[in-house]
Amino acid sequence: MRRIIFSALAFIMASAAAMPQTQPVQDDFEGNGTITTWFGDDCNINVAFSNPFPQGINTSATVLEYQDIGGQYANVRFDVSNNYDLSSNYVFSLKIYIPSSGITGTQPNQVSLKLQDGNLAQPWSTQSEIIKPLTPDQWQEVSFDFLNDEYINLDPTSPPPTERNDFNRVVIQVNGENNNDLVVAYIDDVFYNGTIAVDPEFDVLVWSDEFEGEGAINDTKWFHQTLLPTGTGWYNGEIQHYTDRVDNSNMSEGLLHIIGKKETYTNQGVTKEYTSARLNSKYAFQYGKVEVRAILPEGIGTWPAIWTLGKNIDEDGGWWDLQGFGTTPWPDCGEIDIMEHWGINQNYVSSATHTPSSFGGTINVGGQTVPTASSEFHTYTLLWYPEKLVFKVDDVIHYTYQPEEINSSTWPFNAEQYLLLNFAFLPDIDPEFSSDTLVIDYVRVYQNESIGMLESSDNNMGLQIRNFPNPANDFTLISYEIHEPGEVRLSVYDINGRLIETLVETRQQAGIHQQRWNFKGLEPGVYVYTLQVNNQTISKKIVVD
Repeated sequence: MRRIIFSALAFIMASAAAMPQTQPVQDDFEGNGTITTWFGDDCNINVAFSNPFPQGINTSATVLEYQDIGGQYANVRFDVSNNYDLSSNYVFSLKIYIPSSGITGTQPNQVSLKLQDGNLAQPWSTQSEIIKPLTPDQWQEVSFDFLNDEYINLDPTSPPPTERNDFNRVVIQVNGENNNDLVVAYIDDVFYNGTIAVDPEFDVLVWSDEFEGEGAINDTKWFHQTLLPTGTGWYNGEIQHYTDRVDNSNMSEGLLHIIGKKETYTNQGVTKEYTSARLNSKYAFQYGKVEVRAILPEGIGTWPAIWTLGKNIDEDGGWWDLQGFGTTPWPDCGEIDIMEHWGINQNYVSSATHTPSSFGGTINVGGQTVPTASSEFHTYTLLWYPEKLVFKVDDVIHYTYQPEEINSSTWPFNAEQYLLLNFAFLPDIDPEFSSDTLVIDYVRVYQNESIGMLESSDNNMGLQIRNFPNPANDFTLISYEIHEPGEVRLSVYDINGRLIETLVETRQQAGIHQQRWNFKGLEPGVYVYTLQVNNQTISKKIVVD
């Protein structure tokens, strides 16, 4: 038996750079900020606008320009990756200038700052808001103190904001809402007097396809899934044949083309009037960032998708099922829809999850409008963490799936998934449709260095174990795989071999298991967790910050 254990020094050097723990929330619009998700609702914004009034308390060169062009609920907002802790840090501040020449109507001159849960379908429904008066034609610094200022909870049953931990969005609104008046404002030096936890950065490219080549796709990376799963068709009422022809999928000029066509085609004894392609990646992974840069087809009845399925899905004709991994039915295997676009709702892109707790018409869904989805390239992103999934388009977050309770019903995402690219047709297809293309510039998967540190032992049990995050400061999730049923003991020791805690001590079946270790308040240092299955043992070190 051989144990693989990294030295503490090497492990810290490999992991620490990829695992920042907290960061400030601030932006001076001159390149020194940490806010990267500015977005305008019903208004125009420019985050690099030359300060038109460099005077008084603000002579900086660059500000954010906010133009309410008559939108009824115009505002500017940003999201952060993790929620605010308002129990000890509860003050937000900014500088603002409103030129009187840019105001129409009779609305009161004011600025409001609203805290919202951006994960909700209606994020305003549980918001908390503070409103402050403004004087036009001068720079003012305004603070919003959610402990001492008068606040407004839209839902009067909500607790005080300092007793909540569900806020991850800041909304700034000038001169109120529910009106169509015009406002121009300039904002600078946005600041929160606390910090937020920061998720690990996935910055190591571990797999990709840049589609450099001509003709057929790279069959070392992709598999054509063509077998009709029902014998006569595909699920969801889709009406196409998927083929492995270059007519339906090919590479040229550094791009992948998945081509949907109206044509009579017979395969597997079934004739259909449309053809396209469905690709399975021959690569599977757990946790990380997926980026796909694409132009979407359009037209009523078209349905392109970028998504993942569990490597363990039992689905005849899929690549991983053909390799012998198909043990689990859908939706128990888990499905992550990174991007779906229905042509009947042109330019609205959607993201969703399908789990045993919600599938089919799942409630776990969100999206955003991308006005040029079918005419320009956009980057569709999934961030997959041990406890949440974050979906973005061009770095604008539109949905986060983070169940309050993680269990086998809500979270089948503790095992490897693989990527799928496809272009489907629905029965309501426009009869005038002839052909269109899902164009993909690249597909990239990133992880961080500690993710790849999967340790195994060269024994007949084939034990594998890893944890994430590492280093960590409150908790870590330990994942391990055993290939035979056995008596399992998972324990944590300090560097001197003293037992800290036994996390698991029971008999378990073969498969992938996951255990959360909560250690908030534990003395920082290097610890060792050990997995024992019958007579086999494997250990790994973890750094507690």
